[in-house]
Amino acid sequence: MLTTERGRIVLGLFAITVLGIAAVYLFGGKDSNLVTQTVVTGLLLGGVYVLVSLGLTLIFGVLGIVNFAQGAMLAMAMYLVYFMVSSAGINPYLAVVLSAPIMFGFGWLVQSTLMNRLITDVGHSRPLLVTLGLSLLISNTLLMIFGGRPLNVPSPYAGSVQILGAIADVPRIIAFVGAVIVAGGLIVILRKSPLGLAIRAVAANGTGASLVGVNVKRIYAMTFGLGAASVGVAGGLLAPFTSLVPSAGDQFTTLAFVIVVLGGLGSVPGALVGGIFIGLLQTVGSLFLPGSGPLLLVFGMFVLVLFLRPQGLFGANK
Repeated sequence: MLTTERGRIVLGLFAITVLGIAAVYLFGGKDSNLVTQTVVTGLLLGGVYVLVSLGLTLIFGVLGIVNFAQGAMLAMAMYLVYFMVSSAGINPYLAVVLSAPIMFGFGWLVQSTLMNRLITDVGHSRPLLVTLGLSLLISNTLLMIFGGRPLNVPSPYAGSVQILGAIADVPRIIAFVGAVIVAGGLIVILRKSPLGLAIRAVAANGTGASLVGVNVKRIYAMTFGLGAASVGVAGGLLAPFTSLVPSAGDQFTTLAFVIVVLGGLGSVPGALVGGIFIGLLQTVGSLFLPGSGPLLLVFGMFVLVLFLRPQGLFGANK
């Protein structure tokens, strides 16, 4: 039943998106080449949002806490890739592969040694404050080590290609493909592996999972580690076209929270579909709304969806 419902949601969103874009082409009064460029840019921007949201949706959906350190961890991953590239001359995309397990270890360590002591807090206020403190600690450590001067990671595949007449930067295309691969990998892990079964069991009912022999605190640590590894991949893929400053991850944090709640807590498909939809909505909206108007459109759609479906697009009915 849930799968059928999700199928209807995906088809409905796809139909709304296609009809909306068609309406812009036919009645928007904009040059068709400009509209095509905007759509392609929106898809690639959506891929960026998906990358940033994947780790957050795992942590948010399973542990039930808002990870305020998400943006700082993203910046940490970017600087980790920068350090590998600048000090050892490693290919940036190989550095992504190397940074993912390092970030996994960082996330596992934070959860197993610190957060697991606080996760029993009923109101979740203490874990929230700890993640906020962790964010400040990471940001200021990066500032102390690397300074505040913007840095950059050169991409070995710089340049652009034409897609349906629109210009797309190669690093952004790689990031989009990476987002789809990471989302697909997480879906396979969650649905096909014993670890995924345990994660879904803990997310559904932690007490019940512990009664059948699942080590809930270990699953919490593994989940935080997977979320941090996803952030590691995201930071590495974003680094070639993002200016590196200690606050680099903050610009993505708010929209990442919007996408996670919009798609449904803990839903990787929801983050994938929601991220691409929000990216398209933001860029196409910029054709008609100046300044921060597209963001107002995004938040307006967010409020509308939550009013009609409070559990999010892919969230299960309670």
